[in-house]
Amino acid sequence: MRTHLLARAGIVLAACLVACAALAATAHAQNYVVLYKQNAVASDVATKVQNAGGSLVHAYPQIGVAIAKSDSASFRANMLKDSRIDNVSGTGGFATRLDDSRLDSTDASGASPGDLPNAPATDADTFSPLQWDMRQIHTPQAHAITGGSPSVLVGDIDTGIDFTHPDLAANIDVADSVNCVSGAPVQGLAAQDDNGHGTHTAGTIAAASNGIGIVGVAPNVKIAGIKAGNADGFFFPEAVVCAFVWAATHHVDVTNNSYFADPWEYNCRNDPEQRAIWKAESRVIGVTATGAFEQGTTAGQYPDHLKSFFSSFGVGVTDVTAPGGDSRYGRPPVAIPPAASRVLSTWPANLANTAFCNSPGRGMTEPGIGAAFYCYQQGTSMASPHAAGVAALIVSRYGDASNPQNGKMRPSRVAAYLQQTADPQACPT
Repeated sequence: MRTHLLARAGIVLAACLVACAALAATAHAQNYVVLYKQNAVASDVATKVQNAGGSLVHAYPQIGVAIAKSDSASFRANMLKDSRIDNVSGTGGFATRLDDSRLDSTDASGASPGDLPNAPATDADTFSPLQWDMRQIHTPQAHAITGGSPSVLVGDIDTGIDFTHPDLAANIDVADSVNCVSGAPVQGLAAQDDNGHGTHTAGTIAAASNGIGIVGVAPNVKIAGIKAGNADGFFFPEAVVCAFVWAATHHVDVTNNSYFADPWEYNCRNDPEQRAIWKAESRVIGVTATGAFEQGTTAGQYPDHLKSFFSSFGVGVTDVTAPGGDSRYGRPPVAIPPAASRVLSTWPANLANTAFCNSPGRGMTEPGIGAAFYCYQQGTSMASPHAAGVAALIVSRYGDASNPQNGKMRPSRVAAYLQQTADPQACPT
């Protein structure tokens, strides 16, 4: 890296679907990614954007990216007259959408605990007996040692988080939560979940051990909702860039991205949206993992094979005895395969009647606490927060508060612990 951008160790399960050709000019207003040649944004960017027929949404000088909005068909051409700009492209056609609606190394050896405060946790909440996923990855045994540290912050880059959910509220870091949907950060309660997906992944990561509902993988850590997906589950490039930069600059130790669309089937690495996102990822996040692979993906196309990521590994889905509807069994292998078939987790009570949760047996409420609603979900998105939670436990147990590296623990050490403690999976035949 050419600069030190407060990069934090993270588990990022993310990629944006972007195309090879520039988006055709249209007459309706849309957002644009403006990519500068240098890792800086010109001080006159607002004036340049205005003169080109648009308005500046937000600038990210750390990675040389600006987000603009314009309804001018000539906006892109006008901006490209500036020799400092590498490329400009509209983002309207390049969103990733959630697709979980189906019903059915030696670096880790010999380490000593770090200096972060840790306390054990119990797994005796109301719906704990229904959490087969936690038993499969041995979280009760881990919780006997630590439930995580409140000094560790997980950034859940998703559709937001339900700030009012009784199983999450005590662990939510409101100040470090943000709504990035527009491409510009709006801090705090603006990250309220209006889809449900983000609240579900947040519960898997950090639902409290408090006697009600469920227990997350890391029930003692703090979690910030970093809202990059809208109510319909779309993740646009400008929101993803905003989310990564926010995580880098707000003390986030681990990030979870439970959204994915195969980025190598339809795109080119030189496309401006992809290059902007790659800049954000490489400058912000040290450890990268990807999940929710499309069925047609081949092993050579996986982002976890890309050498430009600092440390990269994949997260997929396995079932205890047989492949579930979203299992990767019989498909190309991934490195770290946590369980993800009909996982119970937190869900916003005001979204209890959505199609995801109103089917018989899908949703349930903590007796006597109407706001404590829970829903079963199935999909590869359910795998990644398990890995993020384990990473948070690793940082909690072995992290160093004075570590000058990315976060409280080197990304390579986090990756080594994850890889060395994962169950080997033979390649199916």
